[in-house]
Amino acid sequence: MNSDTLEGNWKEMKGKAQQKWGKLTDDDLDQIEGRKTELVGKIQQAYGKSKEEAEKEVDEFSRN
Repeated sequence: MNSDTLEGNWKEMKGKAQQKWGKLTDDDLDQIEGRKTELVGKIQQAYGKSKEEAEKEVDEFSRN
């Protein structure tokens, strides 16, 4: 899924993202606004993951 699709569906996906990455706050998710790079960065910060790991998780998340 490309980043445009993630942004377009963000309101629907936001709740699912909160469930998957519980350490991300509502404020974090509001700031992200569906931008893939922002989501990857927040996951890296919250979970101490590498950029590659976070990108892989976001890609898998956005496919489901």
